[in-house]
Amino acid sequence: MTSDQGQPTGEYRTGQFLYRGDQVPSTTADQAFLTAPSRGDESGWKHSDPWRVMRIQSEMVAAFDALDGIGPAISVFGSARTRPDDPAYAAARQLGAGLARDGYGVITGGGPGIMEAANRGAHEAGGLSVGLGIELPHEQGLNQWVDLGVDFRYFFARKVMFVKYASGFVVFPGGLGTFDELFEALTLVKTEKIRGFPVVLVGSAYWAGMVTWLRDTVAASGAIGVAELGLFSLVDTPSEALETIRAAAGTPRRGGMGQR
Repeated sequence: MTSDQGQPTGEYRTGQFLYRGDQVPSTTADQAFLTAPSRGDESGWKHSDPWRVMRIQSEMVAAFDALDGIGPAISVFGSARTRPDDPAYAAARQLGAGLARDGYGVITGGGPGIMEAANRGAHEAGGLSVGLGIELPHEQGLNQWVDLGVDFRYFFARKVMFVKYASGFVVFPGGLGTFDELFEALTLVKTEKIRGFPVVLVGSAYWAGMVTWLRDTVAASGAIGVAELGLFSLVDTPSEALETIRAAAGTPRRGGMGQR
């Protein structure tokens, strides 16, 4: 987080630490981790990356400890740019409330937009609202509707938690991060790394182009099988999404860990 002159500015949080002023770091943990060493500079890898494993381990252990026992939950994804006056925001809020009433906790990335809406709906309905935040250069903090929040330095550690503690995914219109989670989930379902895991896309108008491309280009070329188009369900309303989740994952008993 820097000013136009390249000087650190504002406030930055990472893990349990808070930085302000000239203490704001110029890079994130993920950026440092994914930067390849220069030719002939093996010392950085030998003396830094093996020790970084300890930080990754501690981050995952802390997340396992925080999330263990939350009960059945559904991960909800979508654009952070969706405004509160957007119909998609209202739909995600309605979905979060419906999942909570069914006994599911709601897990999101903890940010604004669709994430906030789903967290808000779950919280207002008395359900468990979980936010899994990530250290980013220009986005900080969890939305106010998160009851249980966990911040991550590393994307891959966070992504494990989205799947491990969820019984399914509901995906609203979104951008690259949303696509990433969607296709990773479909890959895990296809390879049977996870089973009985519904993936529900909300908004047929938004997803239609992608579905057509997958069918008419990707499947037609033989890169995927036609049957793989059945790995996800396409719906238009929160009630349809809820029915799909119920049919595939069942309905938890009321009063479980998904309820506050």
